[in-house]
Order: sequence, then structure tokens, then C-alpha cells
Amino acid sequence: MAHSSRPRARPPQGAGLARRWRGGRSVLRPGILLLLFLSTACSPLPTPSWGGGSGLTSGERTALTGPQVGPPRGSLLVAGGGALGPEIWERFVELAGGPEARIVVIPTAGTDEIFPEDWSGFTPIRSAGASAIRVLHTRDREEADHPEFASLLQWATGVWIPGGRQWRLVDAYLHTRVHDELWALLDRNGVIGGTSAGASIQADFLVRGDPSTNQIMVADGYLEGFGFLVNTAIDQHLLARAREADLWEVLEGRPHLLGIGVDEGTALLVRGDMAEVLGVSQVLFYAWGNPLRSPVALGPGSTVDLAEWRARRMDSADRSFD
Repeated sequence: MAHSSRPRARPPQGAGLARRWRGGRSVLRPGILLLLFLSTACSPLPTPSWGGGSGLTSGERTALTGPQVGPPRGSLLVAGGGALGPEIWERFVELAGGPEARIVVIPTAGTDEIFPEDWSGFTPIRSAGASAIRVLHTRDREEADHPEFASLLQWATGVWIPGGRQWRLVDAYLHTRVHDELWALLDRNGVIGGTSAGASIQADFLVRGDPSTNQIMVADGYLEGFGFLVNTAIDQHLLARAREADLWEVLEGRPHLLGIGVDEGTALLVRGDMAEVLGVSQVLFYAWGNPLRSPVALGPGSTVDLAEWRARRMDSADRSFD
């Protein structure tokens, strides 16, 4: 089988404040500059006040500038690992088309190599109402970059990325044609969901990417995720594994990042810049400019404007370094 030799530029580490990298192409995001300018009139708050920082509603700002954190189209489901309840799985399948959903599972973060019809990873998706499920899996970057292999994603209306180790996803798919097709799925208003490693990989900045251990937050050579959520870093299993303080290490020296920590049994549903907490526990939000060095926790049913949060907290962070 011939393999594509199409070159792809790798973005510089830390790029992303005003750019989104897609398959080696840099897409300027000029709207964020306007948003940050507007946000400078707002004083930092000890707790979030969604929707008021720029003087624009979320809908007004998005109409002017486009989303600043989430993808312009499509939906993301970022789950914290552990047992996910039916409300999370049903929302995922609903966003993928309900009974007509066509789901591709990418299990590469794990160690399994064979996926029979009774593989346990299919069970919750089927229970949520989807019957058309296929697997896309390789450890070979050349295969991942081949048009025929990646074309399965053109069939999909939703993709699910189970847990394991996020470095395996980087090694196999980052800046390959599979990565491009994931972006294309979002552009078709599809949904990408993932849990544990499949959650962290959706961020711009990758945490716990070291192949030797999941205890190292910042690993050289594994600092870049798929970039669906711009200028974010996502941790998982947060409260269940007592990881509440770990994201501060990532934000130190990277005050532009929004840290998102998702507990087990919980997910953050992101459409544009608006996000909703689903499940049974909490999602914690971290910003370097927080004078109390304390994350803000939101429970099930809470909603948050991610761009408002980041603009207000970045303004606070800028002043803290004066």
C-alpha cells in the first residue's frame, strides 16, 4: 500500500493564542484580540460571573468574532473517566444523530488490538441507541496518514476516544490525515467525545503525556494535543485521584492557558464557547490570575462561557505580573 508523503508543519510549542493549527495550516483568530481589549475594562472577580466581562452576550460576541475556545462548528464531549452515566452517553449519541448516528471508536490510547462485536467499549454506545459503530485503530503514523485509512471518518457523524495513555494518540495521529478528518467531522457539525486520555487529547496543551508515567504533568516531546479547545489544558480523574492541585504546575509560566479538570463520572459538553457540565460530580476551572490560587468548581447542570472566563482571567493574570 502506498503511503502519503504529504508534509505537515508542526506548530511551535505554545502557539495558539491568536492562531488555530489545523493539519499544518495556521488559521488566524483576530477576534480574540478584540475580546481581550474589551476585557481590560473588567476587574478580576474571585468567582466567575458568566456573560458580562466583555459587555457582549455570548451570542453577540460569537456573531462578531467566532468562538475563541471551542471549535467554530460541531460539539465536543470531554469526560473525566470512570463510569459514565446514561445521561452522558445519550447526549453523545443524540448529538451524533440519535438512532441514525454513525459512530467511529478510536481505541488507540489503550492496549487492546482486537475489537470483537462484544468488545466492552461498544456496550454503552449501543445502550444509548446507536447501532452503526466501527473502529479506527493503528499504531503506524504512515497508515494514519493514508487517505484510504482515514476515509472511514468521512462516514462518521460522531467519534468516541476511550481512555488509556494520551501519548499513544499523539504518536499515531497528531498532524496526520486522521487528525485532519477529525477537524472535518467537526466542520460537518459532528461530535467528538472522549474520556480520560480521550479527554486530555482534545486540548491545545497536553498534560500527562510522558510515555513512562502518568504522574508527570509536562513532558517534553508530548506537549501538544489535538487542539480542538484552544489555549486549554485538560486533566481527568480529578477528584477521584486527588489531582486537584496538579494543573497549577502547567499554568505556571503559561498564564494564557485555561485549566480544566474533570472528575470521574462527569463530562463537559462544549459547543462554540458555551459549555455545560453533565454527570454526577464536578468540573474545576483554573486560571493563573486567580489571587486565591483556588479553582472554581461547577456541578451538573452548570453552564459556562469559556471565552468570557479566559478573557477575564487573562486580564487578571496580566496585572498580576506587573
